[in-house]
Amino acid sequence: MFNFSAIKAVLFDLDGVLYIGDQLIPGALAAVSQLRKAGIAVRFVTNTSTLSLDSLQQKLNRLGFNTVPEEIMSAPQATIQHLKKQPNPVCKLLLAEDVKKDFSCFDQSETAANYVVVGDIGDGWSYALLNEVFHCLVNGAQLIAIHKNRFWQTETGLQMDIGAFVTGLEYASNTKAMLMGKPSRHFFNIVVDALRLKPSEVMMVGDDIDADVGGAQDAGLHGILVKTGKYRETYTRLSAVNPDAVINSVADLPALLGCLSVAPQ
Repeated sequence: MFNFSAIKAVLFDLDGVLYIGDQLIPGALAAVSQLRKAGIAVRFVTNTSTLSLDSLQQKLNRLGFNTVPEEIMSAPQATIQHLKKQPNPVCKLLLAEDVKKDFSCFDQSETAANYVVVGDIGDGWSYALLNEVFHCLVNGAQLIAIHKNRFWQTETGLQMDIGAFVTGLEYASNTKAMLMGKPSRHFFNIVVDALRLKPSEVMMVGDDIDADVGGAQDAGLHGILVKTGKYRETYTRLSAVNPDAVINSVADLPALLGCLSVAPQ
């Protein structure tokens, strides 16, 4: 078995791992605190496309995690970094209004965009909107998917995510989306490079065996699966991904890493 004591940084998925909605996973605060006390760097990484960087930090701090912006990497932030490297990007943004604030530095167009950025817009989807995007794509726009998650865990159960919409747009326009969030290797590389560590020194903790664990392992990191959030035993058995470890919840992580055990709070 891998020697987990060699880990120097841990990346935490958010919803389903540290909390569900506004409810903390029991032991999450204590686990993150214990890792910090042990000198292990922590980063909060998420595919969410409904909250701006400022709103993400506010939520984490409201729940008690005491973060700074440099500790947070979201798929929208990875998208912004990518777009800033492109010549004259003009964007059509299918994003929640809060996240759009972070994209205000880019020119935008509903019909003449050269980049279409697709995130979670809730009930905003319609045939007319899908057709607008389709026409942008067949006219040469690049499709950028914040992520392609199949589903996610809410306080009332599983909910369909944007992956089906992205896949449908790919099929109709005969193009391939550029994936910005997990399981993109590019996403994990951004976080690891900022930590100035080797991928083998970094661990990802998530409730999605494919996007979190599989994506991390493909990028050279270690992947730990928690049995909270969207975790489902049947889905896990069908996956080709073999986690480095499976734990009941994030509360069990300090013991796995050789830190002092902590009581849930």
